[in-house]
Amino acid sequence: MNLIRKILFPFAVLYGWITEVRNVLYHYNILKRHTFSIPLIVVGNLSVGGTGKTPMVEYLIRLLSDKVRLATLSRGYKRTSQGFILADQHTKMTDIGDEPFQYHQKFSGISVAVDANRVNGIEQLQLLKPDLELIVLDDAFQHLPVKAAMNILLTTYSELYCDDWLLPTGNLRESRKGAQRAQIVVVTKCPKNLSVLEQKRIEQRLKLTGDQKIFFTYIEFAAEVFSQKEKISVSLIDRSQLVLVAGIAKPKTFFEQLKTEDTVCMSFPDHHAFNDRDLQLILKNAAGKKIVTTEKDYMRLQGLLPDEQLYYLPIQTAFLANADRFDQILLNYVEQDSRNRSIPQG
Repeated sequence: MNLIRKILFPFAVLYGWITEVRNVLYHYNILKRHTFSIPLIVVGNLSVGGTGKTPMVEYLIRLLSDKVRLATLSRGYKRTSQGFILADQHTKMTDIGDEPFQYHQKFSGISVAVDANRVNGIEQLQLLKPDLELIVLDDAFQHLPVKAAMNILLTTYSELYCDDWLLPTGNLRESRKGAQRAQIVVVTKCPKNLSVLEQKRIEQRLKLTGDQKIFFTYIEFAAEVFSQKEKISVSLIDRSQLVLVAGIAKPKTFFEQLKTEDTVCMSFPDHHAFNDRDLQLILKNAAGKKIVTTEKDYMRLQGLLPDEQLYYLPIQTAFLANADRFDQILLNYVEQDSRNRSIPQG
C-alpha cells in the first residue's frame, strides 16, 4: 500500500460507513428492492475492475443460450448514449460500450441491452422481449435495487477481497461483508497448477458461509490471433515482431502470454477511448509490425487502425475442477425458476 493510499485511510472509513448504511437500508427494505418474475443471474465483484467479469458472462452465455431465451444487461460504461438501449444491427460500439458490443457481435442469438438503471433495464427488456427466459446482469453486484436469487461474485487469485481495503485506501467498492450476498464465489485468474491444498486455504481465508459454493478458474488463451481478414496460429508468430496494446484494468497476464524481451507493450487505462495521438503512437511503435490487442480493446480499435495490422487474442474462462458442478447449479436454478413460473397462481 503506497503512502498516498495510507494517508487517505480516513476517507476509506467514511466511505465504508456510507456504503454500510446504504446496504443496511436495502437489507431491511427501507430502500426498495425489486424482484422480477424472470430469473436473474448477477455477475460482479467487490473490487474495481479486472476480475474477469466479461469472460464469465460469456461462459454463461455459452452454457445457457441454447437452452433458454437469454439477454445480457450492462451499464454500458463510457458509452456516448444515455438511458436504455437494446442493441440491433445498426448499433455501434460507442452506443453501448465495448463489453456489451462484444457480446452483441459474438452471440447473435441473444439480446444485448444497456441501462445504468438496472430496474428500468429489466422492465424494458421484459416489455420489448416478452418471451425472454433469463437475464444476465453484468457488473451489478452493488446494484441493490435489483434483488436476484443468483449472485456470482468474482475475486482474483492474486488480489483476494479478504486481503483488500475499501476505496480509496484499497480497491473495494464495499465492505468484505458484501460477499455474503453471493450464492457462488469464483476465484479467477488462478495458476493452472494451483493445488487442492492451496484451494482449501483460500476457501478458509474467504470465510464463506455453509450455503455458499466456491470454484477456481483460470484464463485460457486461444491458440490463434484473429483479424478482420484472417487468423494466425500463435505458435507461428514471430513475437519479437509484435506490438501488444491493452486498455484493460490488469493487462499483465495478456502481455506475458505473448511478449518476449524485444516485444513492445503499450498499456492504457481500462476502457480507454483511443484518440488520434494514441493511434499515431501505436502505429509509430508498430512500424508495419502486427498489432495484437485484447478482444475488448479490439472493439474500440477496429476501424481506427489498419485491418491488415490489427489482431486480437480471445480468452475464455476455464475451471480448474468441478466445471460440471458449476454448470449444473446454474442449469438447476434456471430450470427450477421456469417450473415455478409455470405453476398456476391463485
